[in-house]
Amino acid sequence: MKTGLHYANFSHPHWAGTLEDRLTETVRIADQGGVSLVTVMDHWFQMENLGGPPEPMLEGYTTLGYLAGLTANVRLSLLVTGTTYRYPGLLAKTVTTLDRLSRGRALLGIGAAWYDREHLGLGVPFPSTSERFERLEETLQICRQMWSTDDGPYDGTHYQLAETVCVPPPVRGQVPILIGGSGERKTLRLVAQYADACNLFGESPEVIAHKLDVLRRHCDDVGRDYDSIEKTVIGAGTIQGTEHRDEFLTRMSAYADLGIELVTLVPAGDDPVAWTEDLVENLVPALADL
Repeated sequence: MKTGLHYANFSHPHWAGTLEDRLTETVRIADQGGVSLVTVMDHWFQMENLGGPPEPMLEGYTTLGYLAGLTANVRLSLLVTGTTYRYPGLLAKTVTTLDRLSRGRALLGIGAAWYDREHLGLGVPFPSTSERFERLEETLQICRQMWSTDDGPYDGTHYQLAETVCVPPPVRGQVPILIGGSGERKTLRLVAQYADACNLFGESPEVIAHKLDVLRRHCDDVGRDYDSIEKTVIGAGTIQGTEHRDEFLTRMSAYADLGIELVTLVPAGDDPVAWTEDLVENLVPALADL
């Protein structure tokens, strides 16, 4: 099993003078220590469960561009891009640029968006849930077309593009797409139809088994090879201390048996650098053996 690191919280002690250095050193350690994927959020306000708008938040793709220049090994993605924040053609160009400058390490993590407060606060339209999913599907279609030999028009319900030109193309021809979320009717159907990877909430092996069964049925419905989709989870609990670590690895073993290939963890506590040092020393090798 591979390891991902999701840098979600910038509010460490004395962050006003140390935010950039902590982020830089954390990601450097992850890149050199065997972590497979580094992600940051696509939020403009910090989430309310982490303190809300008064707390610091960096713009996602600018941050990933900075991290691309610091790293050599990790894949880079937002977890996940909100489909409401960018026109799809411009998003495809942004992600392609990240892919080229990172030498093929970009991943397009994307979802339907949900944080109404930051939309309203910054003047971004926040459509209904059904419309956001419609826009997400059109965004997926546009990105796939932008990363193909078809540079002609796209005529959708919400987006119309006269030319889907993307030069230079991604390093591998297309940027892999990860769709985040566990919704059984819409989200997992979109995974089956368009995505190279999914990201599920790691609630329990029983919940993950059920979600993967739903995904398999959607794959059967659209004629997709279920095994071609990378299965990942986030939110797996406390990992520090021997007791917590052993419990965590037992749960990860159960996830691996279900076909989960990567677990993404969020640094906890006031020192993400020390947390990541512990991660790469004690957990990355253990997870790789699962």
